[in-house]
Amino acid sequence: MKKATFIVLALVTLCAPLMIAEEPTPAESIPPENIGDPTVYGEYPKNYKSVVLNWLADKLEDFASAQVVWADPPKPSELPGKDGKLVGYLVEFKVNSRNHFGAYTGMQKHGALIRDGKVIKATGFIF
Repeated sequence: MKKATFIVLALVTLCAPLMIAEEPTPAESIPPENIGDPTVYGEYPKNYKSVVLNWLADKLEDFASAQVVWADPPKPSELPGKDGKLVGYLVEFKVNSRNHFGAYTGMQKHGALIRDGKVIKATGFIF
């Protein structure tokens, strides 16, 4: 339990500068094609980098080693789900981090579908 608490605190300490330094995207600078109908896709995730980084902290074997390269801003998207299609904003990015053997995986392309400030589906991951 102490080890898990230490790991969480270390991750928060390492990620805090990334989250604090991030400025939300002003609404006027969001390209019109990236804004979908909020009744269908949910609210546009202006803080999408923070949402994805917080989600990755729980998913990656060694989040502290993660190197993330962001692609385009989120776009309204639909992905297949267990009970039909899931709708939200798709964020594409590349991640290089250490695996459970301690070796870097190399940059791998992934995606995260965000709806209402939460990642509801991921692409490119094997969990």
